[in-house]
Amino acid sequence: MSVNSLKLDKLPALDRRVSIAPMMDRTDRHDRYFLRLISPSVLLYTEMITTGAILHGDRERFLKFDASEHPVALQLGGADAGDLAQCAEIAADYGYDEVNLNVGCPSDRVQNARFGACLMKEPEVVAAGVKAMRQAVDLPVTVKSRIGVDDQDSWDDFVRFIETVAATGCDTFIIHARKAWLNGLSPKENREIPPLSYDKVYRLKQRYPEFSITINGGVTACTEVSQHLAHVDGVMIGRAAYENPWLLADIEVSVFGGDRRTTRETVLNRYIGYIDREMTAGVPFYAMARHVLGLYQGVRGARAWRRHISENGPRPGAGGETLRQALAKVLQPAQRVTDPITSS
Repeated sequence: MSVNSLKLDKLPALDRRVSIAPMMDRTDRHDRYFLRLISPSVLLYTEMITTGAILHGDRERFLKFDASEHPVALQLGGADAGDLAQCAEIAADYGYDEVNLNVGCPSDRVQNARFGACLMKEPEVVAAGVKAMRQAVDLPVTVKSRIGVDDQDSWDDFVRFIETVAATGCDTFIIHARKAWLNGLSPKENREIPPLSYDKVYRLKQRYPEFSITINGGVTACTEVSQHLAHVDGVMIGRAAYENPWLLADIEVSVFGGDRRTTRETVLNRYIGYIDREMTAGVPFYAMARHVLGLYQGVRGARAWRRHISENGPRPGAGGETLRQALAKVLQPAQRVTDPITSS
């Protein structure tokens, strides 16, 4: 049976025009809370969390999130269909809006555990996991992959992978528009060295218009988001959103039709309130403050802002006042360098 003839389930629709990529050691619950203060509309993803961590580790630590983070998706790393199904059920119990399977991470640790990008070589294993999750929960179950892996990177290889997974009823794919090299490149190099092939992702959408296709990789500006949205359903932004989180304020205006009433200072004050609450629960200050280092990217005084937080944030006694002191090193709003909507 062809993919085009499949009857796909009508699952709850999430607005995925713009989403923030799962980033290890970045998109924890504190960062997601901070980003949500900037943009009410973007779809947020957790860091990749392994099935083993959820089933055998500190579940509350890994899965806890604030209600304000909605819509928020849990990204799972794993290959065993039974474990994936059990974790999907747990995600549903916690209130996540989507469960996403990582089939794109190329790190050695992930490969050794037989999940991530290496699973692109085993589409039947991916399909079994997706099928088990879809049978276990009513949440949308989605897949994030590359366009290929190692020498298995032809158009036919890519289509076979997508069609095999889609045969389970999965109709939402987030595609990092680079292949992955499992040997010889570090995870960082795998984000930069393999060339981007946006046309391959566009072609996938043209071939399967019934699928929701989100493109990922190398997106740094609002203008690029708009250009991609002319060809696919969604755009996922990674490091650029972490290094320059105020980019999301521009996206909120240009893509979602929001306004500019929110200022950096308003966001910062609200986040300081969050930090104060979390510190009373024992969360270290710098574990939260580190996420705001890029808030004033492109603004005169940003270097002094980052330096003050980096030097003073890890010290005993640091708290919300540390961020207010850093803010004093940034010029007043009227003196700032204006960030155009198309800035990166």
